[in-house]
Amino acid sequence: MDKRDFDVIVLGGGAAGLMAAATAGQRGRSVLVLEKSNKIGKKILMSGGGRCNFTNLDVSSDEFICHNPHFVKSALSQYTQWDFIALVNKHGIAYHEKTLGQLFCDDSSKDILKMFEVECQDAGIEIQTNVETLEVVVKSAEKSRYFLETNIGSLSCESLIVATGGLSIPTLGGSGFGYQLAEQFGLVRNNTEASLVPLTLTGQLLDFTNSLSGVSLPVRVGVTTREFSEGLLFTHRGLSGPAILQISNYWNLGETIEIDLSPECDIADALLKQKSARPAATIIQVLNKLLPKSLAVEIVAQWWPELDNVPLQEITDAKLKDISEQMHHWEIKPSGTEGYRTAEVTRGGVDVDKISSKTMQAQGHDGLFFIGEVLDVTGHLGGYNFQWAWSSGYVAGLNA
Repeated sequence: MDKRDFDVIVLGGGAAGLMAAATAGQRGRSVLVLEKSNKIGKKILMSGGGRCNFTNLDVSSDEFICHNPHFVKSALSQYTQWDFIALVNKHGIAYHEKTLGQLFCDDSSKDILKMFEVECQDAGIEIQTNVETLEVVVKSAEKSRYFLETNIGSLSCESLIVATGGLSIPTLGGSGFGYQLAEQFGLVRNNTEASLVPLTLTGQLLDFTNSLSGVSLPVRVGVTTREFSEGLLFTHRGLSGPAILQISNYWNLGETIEIDLSPECDIADALLKQKSARPAATIIQVLNKLLPKSLAVEIVAQWWPELDNVPLQEITDAKLKDISEQMHHWEIKPSGTEGYRTAEVTRGGVDVDKISSKTMQAQGHDGLFFIGEVLDVTGHLGGYNFQWAWSSGYVAGLNA
């Protein structure tokens, strides 16, 4: 590298880092992106099953978890989902709405990464991969305040943007380096946990879900503070699917989750009506109409084996109502999560109390910015974490 001094250095070539770099570069700033893995945008490429759920049509602060619920508002208003959609349209990328406002590429996640590569190239941004940042030193009296020692040599910059992500999916580059930097500069790191992640079970519950591995259905799942109505997937480790990933943002170890296996239909009503209309029918025959057949069979075998093949006319109304109650309020205490290996995001991170919501700059540290997943901001499933990356990255790039 001939030039070792830059206006802006971005640590991390993921979603937030690329947005920050492109924005700063378009302002005429000299920008260098340092990515520790062998490729930029790995999370972009794998997201949405390879089609990248890049934003959502409906974005508000309600879809984000942060101990300061107002923190996200400024960045989200400075760079909205419509701004990102305009950028996607500018590059001619075809996309579609899947469900609940979620926008996906028609073709491939590669289209979004290519868009950023073009944006960065047009802005004259330099990108280096396989770079390990070993040390960051501050010399506040100099214009280039931040001096970096890396495996490609010594570098310096006026503004340093930390976009190193969280601990999720370490195979894609997740690490705790951003948290170490934050602590070096006197910022607080709040507890971090794997989130948007499948939940694991043990014992008989695991045997139950294992026997149903691959079966999915729409449910309502909740904890004391939140509930979601989306799909649930039984797995050989426990529970997954959109509803479970969503609730994992709010679930804490030791807590119980409640699952409604038939949120759209009152099971008691269905059973009582069929008892009157078809008295010789069995519970399984009725549940088969409401649930996947294998689930209906397994539930009766596990929960009410004594009622297998018993005609409805021989079961009291009170018992049928009890059956309904259990299915609408199935309580489970997960043993844990699948951890960072499969988590889509990290919950927790750099405390936002000392980060400017308007610029993403750390208070008391001119030219030092933290953006994206490294911050204690976690979005719901559905394109919200990408929108936070775009919005926070844009704001930092505008001020770096």
